[in-house]
Amino acid sequence: MIVVTGATGHLGTLVVEGLLRKVPASEIVAAVRSPEKAADLAARGVQVRKADYSDPSSLVQAFAGADKVLLISGSEVGRRVAQHTAVVEAAKAAGVSHLLYTSILRADTTKLLLAAEHKATEQVIRDSGIPFTFLRNGWYTENYAATVAQALETGSFAGSAGTGALGAAPRADYADAAVAALTTEGHEGKAYELAADEAWSYTDFAAELATATGKPVSYQDVPADQHLRILVGAGVPEGFAGILVDADRGIAEGELADDSHDLSTLAGHPTTPLRESVALLLKG
Repeated sequence: MIVVTGATGHLGTLVVEGLLRKVPASEIVAAVRSPEKAADLAARGVQVRKADYSDPSSLVQAFAGADKVLLISGSEVGRRVAQHTAVVEAAKAAGVSHLLYTSILRADTTKLLLAAEHKATEQVIRDSGIPFTFLRNGWYTENYAATVAQALETGSFAGSAGTGALGAAPRADYADAAVAALTTEGHEGKAYELAADEAWSYTDFAAELATATGKPVSYQDVPADQHLRILVGAGVPEGFAGILVDADRGIAEGELADDSHDLSTLAGHPTTPLRESVALLLKG
């Protein structure tokens, strides 16, 4: 039996849909904070169980009888290590034989601020003794939905990544990789560095937006401190704005690109090209 945590989230939904194409619905457990939000999955034969990262007792019950658990990282920055630790402890108590975790690209070496909790979680998983697989996801192109909206409204968008390139891909590509790792053998003990086959810069992104819409779009590169002021001025909370600026630093330094092709190899198909990714963002 395969348990997917966060099964009604953006990535979790795609993973469950992918699993339904591979295994019987009765072998899938959608572990969710609000079971009522997964009524459609229950109607299709998926087992729906309550699982709250902040409620350890719910996790033990959710993992009962599970062979594999996909821990999709939580969204509450600053609370994730404690939440993930509860998941790992519940998985161990339930006798789970394989724990997969959606981490971050090169979690063990990157300087990205967002990576600290992922690195700590990976260590908790290693220390648990449960056979593991780390799916070190790079950036999602969906992260730039707001950037697209701004660019179409004003004709430009700002950042502080310079000419750096990133290997962002749509969530669907990462979901395909997760499904493959959950339904095929030989992934225990491995850490996959998952990123697009072809990295692209913000200038490339602007050019593709312009081509797709027929409107002029440009990328305005600014110093990090000015980028931070722009984001805060636009209403982004300062703490999160700092994370975004740090991500652009990471892009400038090559921390969000990878040429391993682990993502396309694991997913079983080339990653989605930038042009197609932009088209998907424009569809909303």
